[in-house]
Amino acid sequence: METIEAIKSWRSTRRFLDRPVEEDKLHTLLEAVQRAPSWTNGQCWRLIVVRNATTRQQLSAASWVESYLAPLGVKANPAAQGLAEAPLVIALCADPQQSGRLWDMDYYLTDIGIASQNLSLTAHALGLGTVFVGCFVEEQARKALKVPEDMRIVGLFPIGYPQKESKLRPRKELAEIVFDEEWGQAFSN
Repeated sequence: METIEAIKSWRSTRRFLDRPVEEDKLHTLLEAVQRAPSWTNGQCWRLIVVRNATTRQQLSAASWVESYLAPLGVKANPAAQGLAEAPLVIALCADPQQSGRLWDMDYYLTDIGIASQNLSLTAHALGLGTVFVGCFVEEQARKALKVPEDMRIVGLFPIGYPQKESKLRPRKELAEIVFDEEWGQAFSN
């Protein structure tokens, strides 16, 4: 699959078939993260591959964060079920000390964001589905995965074969998000 095609056709997947992910596909996903660029090539990411159903259920429970979601008008995290249902979950963690901090910005989040995109697009190119789950109680997930205190769990990715193809969600027009030369200046092609 071509890169632009993958970007344009990627969709979040929250429901999965009861079908395991082949080891060669898993290895390709892990290599996609390994190849991501990072702050001074620090490669701050650490990945935990979770296949155990009990642990996946614990991660699902950690993402049902009603107190966080209620003010947004959301009753539950729609991706939580996928964490329990998918045949595997990849927890994307970061060592903030292996990335940079400059002008009050923590670049480990950028590093993980780039790695997340590599993971998501590669999954799609392999016929798999995933979604970035970033709303979870980190301490609950840390306990389930035995992650040390100096590491951050930035995202959980349920991965598997999609139960159905998701619909394309509307995107803002370029004129709404792109400026020409300076803020507020209409973009012209």
